[in-house]
Amino acid sequence: MNAGKLNLPKTVGVWNRPDSPRVINSKNIFKYMNGAGELYLGYRFRHLEVFDYTSGNQDNILVELYFMETSDDAFGLLSLDWGGEPVSFDGSPIAASNKSFTSSTMALYGGGLLRSRSDYIYARVMAERETPASKEAVLALGKAITANTKNPPEPELVKILPLKIGSAWKLREDRMSFFRSHLVLNSIYYLSHENILDLDLSAEAVIAPYEHISNSKDPKRSQFLLVQYENPERARQALNHFHDAYLPELKKEITVDNASLFKLEDGWLAYKLLGKYIAIVFECPDQESARAIIQNNEFNLLKKEGES
Repeated sequence: MNAGKLNLPKTVGVWNRPDSPRVINSKNIFKYMNGAGELYLGYRFRHLEVFDYTSGNQDNILVELYFMETSDDAFGLLSLDWGGEPVSFDGSPIAASNKSFTSSTMALYGGGLLRSRSDYIYARVMAERETPASKEAVLALGKAITANTKNPPEPELVKILPLKIGSAWKLREDRMSFFRSHLVLNSIYYLSHENILDLDLSAEAVIAPYEHISNSKDPKRSQFLLVQYENPERARQALNHFHDAYLPELKKEITVDNASLFKLEDGWLAYKLLGKYIAIVFECPDQESARAIIQNNEFNLLKKEGES
């Protein structure tokens, strides 16, 4: 599929695009974007098509179409930032009561920038200067990009995370990110400049905070990470590597039955090996909550495995 098959219009409002896009691949992506190329390469990037919509008396509108390996990769790119207002395919805002930050969120708009995912395409449409006319044009382009593409669900790994842990913890869906690369992980939650979880493009991972349900203006949060590897042996090796690098002075406790818990300066850390998955909780205020977060996610994971 390419932009031509997406029926990207030649003209939108007073803006016009050239007949052919600039095509960016893994070899020249760093020439196109300074420093951000690793982000897209970390999501099994195929190529990028760039269109500049120009007008004689208006600032330009930039269209970037990122063609990824799968719809999961396109979801992952959108999931790195849930900021902006969700919009429907016809460009109208979605009511606040219907906002969702997972499968039903296909496009987000704010400050002249529209980001969307549809099938295996992640798109960015950006007006250099936001005006009522440019906003209308940007949303029209978004509609054209998503019009004839599929609306796939979010990655299976994302569906595992329970929305609530007992009566105390709730998942912050608007902070949930799907990724494969340790460089992407570090942009979300920094662990190390090295790849201490042995992540590569064959891995799948989701990270999100659980927030304590309270009336406090500064609620407690615990970060939860779930990683899926190709097989149980790779998961075990990765967890060993993680412990040796992140907890070098603490005794290793990788067991089948129980989560391993460690008291650190920023709270409790817990991890557990779950077949080809590893689950890790960071910055938990108490060990009981850390254990509960691991157990509830393990329950959902085993349920999913049993259904497949």
